[in-house]
Amino acid sequence: MIDYESVINHKIKNIKPSGIRKFFDIASEMDNVISLSIGEPDFNTPWHVREAGITSLQKGSTKYTSNRGLTALRKEICSYFERKYHVEYHPESECLVTVGGSEAIDLAMRCLISEGDEVLIPEPSFVCYNPLVQMADGVPVAVETMEEDNFKLTPQRLEKFITPKSKVLVLPFPNNPTGAIMEKHDLEKIAEIVLKYNLFVISDEIYAELTYNNKHHVSFASIGNMRERTVVVSGFSKSYSMTGWRLGYTLAPRPLTDVMTKLHQYAIMSAPTTAQYAAIEALKHGDNDIKKMRDEYDMRRRLVVKRFNAMGLNCFEPEGAFYAFPCIKSTGLRSEEFCTKLLKSKGVAVVPGNAFGESGEGFVRVSYSFSIKHITEALKRIEEFLKELNEEKQDET
Repeated sequence: MIDYESVINHKIKNIKPSGIRKFFDIASEMDNVISLSIGEPDFNTPWHVREAGITSLQKGSTKYTSNRGLTALRKEICSYFERKYHVEYHPESECLVTVGGSEAIDLAMRCLISEGDEVLIPEPSFVCYNPLVQMADGVPVAVETMEEDNFKLTPQRLEKFITPKSKVLVLPFPNNPTGAIMEKHDLEKIAEIVLKYNLFVISDEIYAELTYNNKHHVSFASIGNMRERTVVVSGFSKSYSMTGWRLGYTLAPRPLTDVMTKLHQYAIMSAPTTAQYAAIEALKHGDNDIKKMRDEYDMRRRLVVKRFNAMGLNCFEPEGAFYAFPCIKSTGLRSEEFCTKLLKSKGVAVVPGNAFGESGEGFVRVSYSFSIKHITEALKRIEEFLKELNEEKQDET
């Protein structure tokens, strides 16, 4: 018998699995479940984008591309970023096409972090940052964001967690799971701290196109001289509903891009060729698709927030992404207990807030990237669940 305990890397073995997938997997085994747990657009990839991918296959464009990605795609990415966010990057030397935004985050972390470096992670935030830091031999440092600050990262709170070992700051805005955004004046204050302590920044801007209330995303790389110390991470999954195409990118100064490309070269070779041709079409002609989807998300957003507040669950108004983050402390249940009971009794799957860091305890994440019919039925069941909880409390007293 092989002693696998002595063979497997303990650092990797001891990393917790995703709290998002845990409830999704449980729900997938049950009947009549409505899941609001996964952050995946319910829209199909726009037809003209799919057609571009199909056409590339018909033409036999199925070979490896350059490690950095198709030149035409990198040019379109840089053109898009300049047009939208007013930051110039050189497509030949400062852009890298990756297998989704997740690979881009991993590359950025492994190329910036050395053993023992501390990485500041505003929480609640996406589940991948903490484990990726650990895999890179870094030390994740949670920086709690507060509901009373609209879940923004404040310079005062950030500075409290900085030590001589601090090296990298993750900026995950628009934020998953809270839907919080950082406006220009917010980012300018953070930039002062970044300069003061000589930090580098990984700015995860995957939800950049999904902002509401007439707010417009501001890239951290556009602030002052932050471009030289920032790796921008983004991709096509959320904006263009291209989750399964697995395509993302980094934008960063050449010295950083060169090192990330080396790692990408050995681990991946190149991103999927078909997806790259589809992405060129998305960037060239996809603005109307983005607007259509964003308008639909906005309508769902307002419905979800209104209903949660009416139920008695205080719900911060998200201004980005496609998640609501209602507070469930009034129920007396912890996040995981709330989600487990809701799933078992009403067949509705949402994600406990503490899956996104301990500061998420007392909240749950609800994705509104689903149809109105789907969302409406789920909200109805949640309301029934809350009424039954209240009745149980009254019976106990």
